[in-house]
Amino acid sequence: MAVLIRTSDLPAERRHDAWRSIVCDTLGPLDLRIDPDAPLRGQIEFGKLGSVGVGSIRTSTPHSVHRTSGLIHRDNPDLYRVVLTLSGSPRISQDGRQTQLSRGEFAIYDFTRPYELAYDSAVRLAVFSFPRDLLTVPVDSVAALAAVPITAESGAAALAVPLLRRVALNHETYQPGSAARLSTVVMDLVSTAVAERAEQTRSLPPDSRQRMLLLQVHAFIEQRLGEIDLDPATVAAAHHISVRYLHRLFESEHTTVAAWIRQRRLERCRTELAQGRTESVSEIGARWGLPDSAHFSRLFRRAYGLPPAEYRRLNTVR
Repeated sequence: MAVLIRTSDLPAERRHDAWRSIVCDTLGPLDLRIDPDAPLRGQIEFGKLGSVGVGSIRTSTPHSVHRTSGLIHRDNPDLYRVVLTLSGSPRISQDGRQTQLSRGEFAIYDFTRPYELAYDSAVRLAVFSFPRDLLTVPVDSVAALAAVPITAESGAAALAVPLLRRVALNHETYQPGSAARLSTVVMDLVSTAVAERAEQTRSLPPDSRQRMLLLQVHAFIEQRLGEIDLDPATVAAAHHISVRYLHRLFESEHTTVAAWIRQRRLERCRTELAQGRTESVSEIGARWGLPDSAHFSRLFRRAYGLPPAEYRRLNTVR
């Protein structure tokens, strides 16, 4: 991620104006409210993960940012944002709800409606911005969850929180192709975590419950691609549904469960081959659940038009 501002690089008399400019103009439009006499210390970084904006904010100076009706009228990008607490206890408010987030908790909020994000003490936050249509959860369900804490205790949130944290801390290590694919995984997990939390809050319509279940299945498969015995029966049993119903879920994806697993394994292999890893082709295939090297080579060639060794030679990012 690029460092937008590091207050230690600036003379004290310029820090407030520079911080305000970054927050209000680059990350906003937002209204920054801060004691003009308070010593300002902190750093803001920003980068892109596919279509997802990834920001990192560190500050030890109490202040708040506000999205007001006037600012929304002036400029209103169609975005959701997710704030994840890495340390400290930020306070998020929207639609009459207010919550103090603890470390490892995140909340979603709607950039098209007024909100407040405040820090009373030192914090470190990861903030993710993305177009609203990337979140596969009904708008009314998201509205009911604005500024509601989502914890990493169980379900998809237990997978989403470590991934979001790692993306925020290691963003610069991802190659562009990997970043685009990873953004899809991030959005699937966030969508599933939000949908699960919404289901705890109120009943979802049948089509939303079905979509939520499908996202849970996707996340389950993604975490177990390296397991050779991963198959439709295993996936169905883990989600307490029949194999027949599992196949029905995947009809909306215009594929089968086995084909989806195979595709995701091949995508993982393709990513690692393009990264120029030192392992042999067969070792990479085995790591992602394809231990038969001849079978792996046939599948890979059928999918991408080249055997894996040739693909690595031509596509390795140098």
